[in-house]
Amino acid sequence: MEKTEVRAVIKFYVLKGKSATQIQTKLNSVVGGSSPSFSTIHSWVAEFKRGRTSCNDAPRSGRPNEVTTPEMVSKIKNIVLEDRRLKLREIAQIVNISSERVLNILHEHLSMKKVCARCVPRLLNDEQKKQRVNVSKECLELFRRNPNEFLRRFITVDETWIHHYTPETKEQSKQ
Repeated sequence: MEKTEVRAVIKFYVLKGKSATQIQTKLNSVVGGSSPSFSTIHSWVAEFKRGRTSCNDAPRSGRPNEVTTPEMVSKIKNIVLEDRRLKLREIAQIVNISSERVLNILHEHLSMKKVCARCVPRLLNDEQKKQRVNVSKECLELFRRNPNEFLRRFITVDETWIHHYTPETKEQSKQ
């Protein structure tokens, strides 16, 4: 449930004369673990008892969002794709914004996460999806032509020997 929906339910129960504890019990039985905490419910009950009618957040004072623009998102995306080994702080210095904003753009807008020492996309882009489909079609066609030879070569041609090595420090494991 979204915040405004939960607040509307709280408002409904306040109008029916229920206490914050009763409302929390009802919400827990319906939405389970995604229900708000008791302190949140208690504060919204107090707000509605004071006469508040809106379930939406009130406008907040402060600086408007000037940094997270489509231009900045594409600029950071290009920087990361150009050199995936850059640190968050280095990207922030290049684009002259805070590290927190860079992290937000990488996670929320570009759906990237840190894997070892690199930021990589969580989901495949359209080109990667097309490439996988094409490779799968080629493999299927090879299989249809000669199944025995395909299976023999497909399994044995791609053998890789891996040397087992346990790094001694966290820094060594990043390399």
